[in-house]
Amino acid sequence: MPEYNLFNPGPKQYESLDELFDAMKRMTDDPLANAGTNIVISRGNPNAKLLIVGEAPGPEENIKGKPFVGKAGQMLDKILQAANFDPEVDVFITNSVFRLPPGDDGKAFRKPADAEIDFYRPFVLEIIRLANPKIMLLTGNVACYSILRKTGITTLRGKWTESHGCWIMPIYHPSYLLRNPSREPGSPKAQMWDDIREVRRKYDELLKLE
Repeated sequence: MPEYNLFNPGPKQYESLDELFDAMKRMTDDPLANAGTNIVISRGNPNAKLLIVGEAPGPEENIKGKPFVGKAGQMLDKILQAANFDPEVDVFITNSVFRLPPGDDGKAFRKPADAEIDFYRPFVLEIIRLANPKIMLLTGNVACYSILRKTGITTLRGKWTESHGCWIMPIYHPSYLLRNPSREPGSPKAQMWDDIREVRRKYDELLKLE
């Protein structure tokens, strides 16, 4: 069984997602292990060709044990369904950070620190290797930093990169769309619609090549 520690974090290689997830659920030395929150890893179909990488669980995700089940998750599902993706069949969803980072000054949670993202990154990469998607969507700057080592979602969004054995596109995090509800041309919601249509086109193109 592969081991991990604070100096060389993350698994080397596991035989299956189930084996990896079992090891992750037993972690006790990760940076957020003492926060009193749960490990939140995935939802959807692990055999799907489309992988979505989120940021970190929020309070509702922490309770239910699945990513994107709150308001942002409902928004994500609507976006996927608008492009004729079934969120439970056509998509596999995971996180960049697998525990809720506790907030300061009375806030429920905060943005993950770079050191936290870096610790969990090898686990994210192992999920990608085992899931072997054809397309990966990175929602927001935390996911972009984890996978691409870049930030600046307004610049990165909608652009394809071929890496980690698949086609990668950064997109806005659904929570950003909830904070910016305008549907006017050029708005984040309008840009997201353009991006998800391009994802649908690329997805159909890749499946035809199989």
